[in-house]
Amino acid sequence: MKQLLRTNDIASIAFAQALLQGEGIDCFEMDVNMSILEGSIGIFPRRLMVANEDYEDARITLIDNGFSLED
Repeated sequence: MKQLLRTNDIASIAFAQALLQGEGIDCFEMDVNMSILEGSIGIFPRRLMVANEDYEDARITLIDNGFSLED
């Protein structure tokens, strides 16, 4: 799996997941429990992961919808 997105913005994660699901790309959100344990004050970002073979398609989908992704 490869990291596609890392952010503290819960709305961005939810939007990205919806976009990817709409394209038939499976994704997995990591660090959710850690984020909840720290009280959602934004210290620990959540990560959105995709399978290696879906990475390029997922990256293009998010960029086309206004996300700024780091390489």
